[in-house]
Amino acid sequence: MDSSDRNFFQKIARAGAINPFSDEHKELEVEISGVSQSASRGKRTQKIVYELQKRIERLEEKEQARVDAFEGEDRDLMQRVFLYELFYKFKDQFDELIQSQIEAGDTPVKIPFYNDVHAAMEERGFSEEEFRQYFALAYQIRRAFYFIDRGLIGTSPTMKNLRLNLWKNIFTHNLELYDRYLRNRMEDFSTLLLGETGTGKGTAALAIGRSGFIPLNKRGKSFTESFSRSFVSLNLSQFPETLIESALFGHKKGAFTGAVEDYQGVFETCSQHGAILLDEIGEVSEPIQIKLLQVLQERVFTPVGSQKQSRFKGRVIAATNRPLEDIRDRKIFRDDFYYRLCSDIITVPPLRWRLQENPKELDMLLKFTVKRLVGKHSQELVDLVKNAVDLELGADYPWPGNVRELEQFVRRILLKGTYSTEPAFESGELDRQLVTGIKRGNIDAASLISGYCCLLYQRHHNFEEVARRTGLDRRTVKKYIQDWDTPADEESNS
Repeated sequence: MDSSDRNFFQKIARAGAINPFSDEHKELEVEISGVSQSASRGKRTQKIVYELQKRIERLEEKEQARVDAFEGEDRDLMQRVFLYELFYKFKDQFDELIQSQIEAGDTPVKIPFYNDVHAAMEERGFSEEEFRQYFALAYQIRRAFYFIDRGLIGTSPTMKNLRLNLWKNIFTHNLELYDRYLRNRMEDFSTLLLGETGTGKGTAALAIGRSGFIPLNKRGKSFTESFSRSFVSLNLSQFPETLIESALFGHKKGAFTGAVEDYQGVFETCSQHGAILLDEIGEVSEPIQIKLLQVLQERVFTPVGSQKQSRFKGRVIAATNRPLEDIRDRKIFRDDFYYRLCSDIITVPPLRWRLQENPKELDMLLKFTVKRLVGKHSQELVDLVKNAVDLELGADYPWPGNVRELEQFVRRILLKGTYSTEPAFESGELDRQLVTGIKRGNIDAASLISGYCCLLYQRHHNFEEVARRTGLDRRTVKKYIQDWDTPADEESNS
């Protein structure tokens, strides 16, 4: 090949390996395509694929459009170029396959274009083994892009950085090294997701969990399992201490009172190609941390009441709303547990950061939420909700409940036309009781904390947010709220 083609093909190969959410990737695509910086991703890709196809057609005229027509470094280069060509040739069909699998659930769907991909790769000189490997890798790449790009809304710098880091978490910083060495070894890399309550840690975890490498099932012309089965989520704060171990590891019949049959915990039900999200990991006790540490280090666990060890082959993703400073100060985790859990730490940004960086992100989120709720885009409903934000909350509203609060805001506006359906907290009965007790000096510390927790819960409707604001753990917060006994009223009636 001449120097012009080699230079072009080298750029194509590099574009196929770079993180698609990085600035470097965009700059390289702009350079290859010749379009302006403001052109869309789709426009850039269209121009690149068009130019690539013209050059490959010239190779076809010389009967060189096959990997086995080249040797040494040129063969490696053209293999990557042909893979880039074939990926974009079938990109839309990959997206349709993803949609079909979402609708089908846990049963792997047939690949309608299986024979087409097989024939196209055979025509380019790929072996049968390479076909199976690269077809599965292409599907994984497209899934990862699909869930990261479509599941995480926003263009603020913090959201761009989140997408960038999620891609690295799935494919590492180097896609080629990942393909050669780590495709089947990612279970050794645990992830800790940090972020306030309601920021979208579950969505970020889902993008990781649904984007693992899934081998091709040649006989069934499908993939060996559905990606929808490969992600399991468990909120640890919803279980009492006595049941957390069973929820994680399962139990045998008769292991304890109420264990009337065998039960599989999440570690047993998770796919070897998937991941488990352990949400609210900051709430688990030290004994549970020790048992989880064994899973992370030795990849084995034992169901409650059993002597038999089982092996866990998936990835572990943990999430907490506790601040990193508290984690590093050993207030949350044992040192050994933390250092085994933190192969990668990713922070999901709060909504107020995102809006400070890019106020237009609110409009994007409102459009996305409205469309998800009603099934189609409606500018009329978006305008209705946006006007309610402006009138009732204002541009500087901090959204303490983050994206989750925004979703509930949209729902309430669509239902009732207004968000402020309750009297202001400043004039509420609970406020009066607390203030009266403080002024009279007759409210004890426990009642004061209970009342304050109750007040915050009325305001935010979320135990985790109350825990974050008070510095208490979630279970203590819940107990304080349940124990509130209106001390000021008792005093005023005496």
